[in-house]
Amino acid sequence: VQLQASGGGLVQAGGSLRLSCVASGNIFSNLVMGWYRQTPGNVREILATIAIDGTTNYVDSLEGRFTISRDNAKNTVYLQMSSLKPEDTGVYYCNTYLPDKRRYYWGQGTLVTVSS
Repeated sequence: VQLQASGGGLVQAGGSLRLSCVASGNIFSNLVMGWYRQTPGNVREILATIAIDGTTNYVDSLEGRFTISRDNAKNTVYLQMSSLKPEDTGVYYCNTYLPDKRRYYWGQGTLVTVSS
């Protein structure tokens, strides 16, 4: 499976962005999808996941500012980000895991820059 992330850009603090990640193939509805972030000088961290049935999980530090969702008809997972802070600046990656392949798949990353 190939993942293509988009939607990053430059935004002022307090603003919003919606990231998208499109998956290739016809198995998207059977994939658990995740969004990760790598901020300058830090390791890549998980932000949110969405299960096959739409169940979502978030890292506590997001404080409810981000929302993950999926549209199976479009093979797309979204990350709606609001009340953005300068510390949200980083490269955002979408991700999935295929058990039969025993490997993770990553999108190419999309850069989000939040100015103060």
